[in-house]
Amino acid sequence: MRKKKRTVTIQDVARKARVSVSTVSRVLNGKVDVASETQERILSVIDDLGYTTNLAARSMRSHKKNLVGLIMPDIAYPFAIEVMKGVNRAIAESEFDLLVYTTGDVRKSGRAFHEQKYVSLLTNSISDGVVIVAPVAGEFNIDAPIVSIDPLASNPNYPAVHATNYQGAMDAMEYLLGLGHRRIGFISGRAELESSNRRLKGYREALEKAGIPVDESLIASGDYTTETGISGARQLFALEKPPTAIFASNDQMAMGVYQVAEELGLRIPEDLSVVGFDNITESKYMGLTTVDQFISEMGYVATQMLIKIINGVPLEDQTYRMQTRLVIRNSCREVVDVN
Repeated sequence: MRKKKRTVTIQDVARKARVSVSTVSRVLNGKVDVASETQERILSVIDDLGYTTNLAARSMRSHKKNLVGLIMPDIAYPFAIEVMKGVNRAIAESEFDLLVYTTGDVRKSGRAFHEQKYVSLLTNSISDGVVIVAPVAGEFNIDAPIVSIDPLASNPNYPAVHATNYQGAMDAMEYLLGLGHRRIGFISGRAELESSNRRLKGYREALEKAGIPVDESLIASGDYTTETGISGARQLFALEKPPTAIFASNDQMAMGVYQVAEELGLRIPEDLSVVGFDNITESKYMGLTTVDQFISEMGYVATQMLIKIINGVPLEDQTYRMQTRLVIRNSCREVVDVN
């Protein structure tokens, strides 16, 4: 009777190549910290023993694609670029590759439908899991690995990463109030996002805590784009008694405030104090005081969480809250008399 051929194992490869099993594993996963001579010897043994065939069979059984998806509304904006830096760092440290999908515009109609459609497409046939950034869809009815950055709700039905938006807004407002400002304009973010609502709540409650009534005319609607920063600033400057300071819900809209201030011949910070939120790279060169929510780190953490889920590693917490920090530069000044 013909004897059945024994399946080649990774231990066989390690034994013949005179290395540890972990070294063979690192070569198979494309890690670059193994000496080239050792790599060549291991690959030669893999060839001799036919272990590549065994690897392919194992991959087919597990259906693992070693690919993760990243879905975001617009990759051209600085926030998205910062997120992608963090995602890219996590991907570089892993055995996974990355596929990015974008609708191209945060204001595009039907975004919730597109998000649900592409989450379903990516998780069912292309990728092992998905990171989705600032989704407008409330939930995703799929049984697949998914992690959100800046979710629609504080506690969605899937793992998420978001900043301490309320505390960040409180810190920014307390700083402006401490400088003597009493008429502080606010430009809100996308109304459907929890991050925007939490920042608005921080604005309102900081004023209430200081004993200052909330003036609704000092609140302008925005959507996190420079264009609405411009329109919001024009609305606030058109008031009979304009604000002495403007807190924009993100740095992109703060850029719009800068543009309008320049058009009107207003100097920052001599005539107007401005605070943003995000701490994107551009804010440093503008000298903008802002709230850092460590966007790149959020992308990194979210991707690490997703990879853990894919690999069957339990998460310590379903929600990761990134602590914000006020970064003081030179876009604000103290006011003595605002009457």
